[in-house]
Amino acid sequence: MKIVIPDDYQDAVDRLSCFSLLHGHDVTRYREPAGDLAQLVQRLHPAEVVVAIRERVPFSRTLIERLPNLRLIALVGRAATTIDYTACRDHNVLVTTGASNAPASPAELTVVLIVASRRNIVVEAERMRRGEWPCSLSHRLSGSTLGIFGLGAIGSLVARAGAGMGMNVLAWGQEKSAERARQHGYRFAASKQDLFAQSDVVSLHLRLRPDTRGIVGPEDLALMKPTALLVNTSRAELIQPGALLAALQAGRPGYAAVDVYEQEPVTGGNHPLLSMPNVLCTPHLGWAEWDNFELYFREAFEQIIAYAQGSPLRLIAAN
Repeated sequence: MKIVIPDDYQDAVDRLSCFSLLHGHDVTRYREPAGDLAQLVQRLHPAEVVVAIRERVPFSRTLIERLPNLRLIALVGRAATTIDYTACRDHNVLVTTGASNAPASPAELTVVLIVASRRNIVVEAERMRRGEWPCSLSHRLSGSTLGIFGLGAIGSLVARAGAGMGMNVLAWGQEKSAERARQHGYRFAASKQDLFAQSDVVSLHLRLRPDTRGIVGPEDLALMKPTALLVNTSRAELIQPGALLAALQAGRPGYAAVDVYEQEPVTGGNHPLLSMPNVLCTPHLGWAEWDNFELYFREAFEQIIAYAQGSPLRLIAAN
């Protein structure tokens, strides 16, 4: 089969052990994203199978209609908000999904961002590299309040790490979050507004759905302390467009650490948050580590082999 793997930003897929599963198939990889729709169509047009690396390529109806050879989208991961599943069904394109959920990697990155931001690690390391020795004052974690918006699999790990460093955990979310907070002895906020107002660090851990898109607005951010930190390693669209930039410019919160963006990849330093000294930006690293890649890509490749053999597939619910 002709298989295309677009947007392999890390240039790593062919170095995975599981890549050997595709031996014997005609596989084409692209590292750089397509410049426009026409180039994307040109790249994907020969493909019977496209390996969709999370949400890097938007599979719109317009795109799918221009890919007459496409029969299968093998999704790396469990869900994507960038696939028009109705269009796939209308054009007899199957979409398979992963089976695993590996929360450790994004939780680890979240904790690293919290520590690095609160203790000025990146700023001071760069200053020292330039030969300076200013040693600015930072904010300790012990005794401060860690607000977790969404106490699910990832949020629970971040909360446990924060508690282990002496932080007071304050949670907010749906009833499952409230139940987990009770089980672990965490405080549960009286309201979303209470979470943002009381916390020294607010970390977002929600899945992007129609009801969570834009769930954090300027009125929430304005409640944060001038010394507080907002961390988002989940999805940029959880925050209303432009709200975080405006809030940082207004001084509430005083800091942010961000791993996700509305338009990815961010190239050429072309994002307003990158010019702000009080913001720590990373390029969607939450899930990007070797063990995660081996797990998620193996599951996607196994679905391709199952399709080639006529075996049952793990189809996404929208199919």
